[in-house]
Amino acid sequence: MSKNLNMSYLLDFYGNVLTEKQRDMMQQYYHMDLSLSEIADNFGITRQGVRDSIKRGENILTELEEQVGFAEKYRSLMDGISKIKTYAQNIAFYNSASYTTNDDIQKSAADIMSIIDSLAEQEG
Repeated sequence: MSKNLNMSYLLDFYGNVLTEKQRDMMQQYYHMDLSLSEIADNFGITRQGVRDSIKRGENILTELEEQVGFAEKYRSLMDGISKIKTYAQNIAFYNSASYTTNDDIQKSAADIMSIIDSLAEQEG
């Protein structure tokens, strides 16, 4: 994952630990792709002030992730759930495409997909 994409992910995950001003600057930098000069104009401070604030925010987010690792664990969990859903869909498809469809297999695959959809709704 690229450095900017990873930092954007950490900002989404842990952004609430930052000050409001720091979070706003980082969102403008990482999510809105504004330059340091544009952000400085928005906040009425120097470009160097914006850079320092963003660097401090990056350090906070990086250290937090190194200590607790929730963002990576969450990403891994979501990847696993996505794979499980794909497998359940494949099982349901292959079962329905066979000469003798097994209703228990079809129901189990549907139940798995239903559980995954329920988890996704809780996440969203």
